[in-house]
Amino acid sequence: MGNDSNINVEVAYAEPERQYRRELTVPAGSDVKHVLDQSGFIERHRLDLKVNRVGIFGRLVALDHPVADGDRVEVYRPLTADPKEIRRELAGQGKTMGREKRSG
Repeated sequence: MGNDSNINVEVAYAEPERQYRRELTVPAGSDVKHVLDQSGFIERHRLDLKVNRVGIFGRLVALDHPVADGDRVEVYRPLTADPKEIRRELAGQGKTMGREKRSG
């Protein structure tokens, strides 16, 4: 648990085949960029923060956004396919994203 000068945060990043998470303690008042630097994810996963967007609990934020105790900083991969096009292709096969279409 954090005290007045430190907070606990989590960093999450997912590749198609694996998810990575790391919990760390950072100084209160830290921003997203500081948390990412401290996590080592940028170097370890060769992330380009000009390409990879970041968020906290699914909401996009800027790198200078302050983090709060308990936040999960997430790094998002760029889309490799247009979701609308994938839905069109699946619909043509009688499927939906993640499950079969129900008949009836």
